[in-house]
Amino acid sequence: MNTTLVTRWHRLTTSLLPDDTRRTTTYQQLAAAYDGSDRHYHSLKHVRALLDSADRHKALLKDAEVVRLAIWFHDAVYSTLRDDNEARSAAWALEFLAHTTLSEERRQRVAFFIERTKDHTQPQPATDSDLLFFLDADLQILGAPEADYWQYARQVRQEYRLVPDFMYRRGRRKVLEKLLAAATLYHTPIFHDKLDTQARRNLQAELLAWEKGGL
Repeated sequence: MNTTLVTRWHRLTTSLLPDDTRRTTTYQQLAAAYDGSDRHYHSLKHVRALLDSADRHKALLKDAEVVRLAIWFHDAVYSTLRDDNEARSAAWALEFLAHTTLSEERRQRVAFFIERTKDHTQPQPATDSDLLFFLDADLQILGAPEADYWQYARQVRQEYRLVPDFMYRRGRRKVLEKLLAAATLYHTPIFHDKLDTQARRNLQAELLAWEKGGL
């Protein structure tokens, strides 16, 4: 998997940054972050899933480079004990992009995309089709087949293993309830039509499990 991903990273960034050393170092830093022992779901596998979605639906993207860069950096910083992961991930992206030929406007777009993942239920710019695609791709696991969803739910619990069960149960229930209450889980037809019904079924099942005591 890492070989495929490193190839995709260099394919994306070579034209933006001729400095192979900096590109390679940044990839190694990202890979180390996503491969951390505390990563169970928010890992390189998750990055790959989003990149695969972007590749499958590239005809829908207006600025595929911005979307793919946001994918690479969106969970680069991920600590379950902090609430500023998105801001720190965006800052890392901007630090790297400052060395590239990407325009300032597009750099800020990458950071903006990353920061919007802090709360998927917040109102989103209705006309920003690339942002909406990116956010939907990030949540595609919610509408996965039941077995895959339960694996995801257990992996997230592992990432929060330092949090006592009674505290995690309370926090997770709030997250699930907020998602279920959202009028829109998926903003783009390609994700909504395929995943919305299953996602709500999965979320409701997990909520019920926590109400009964746990996964």
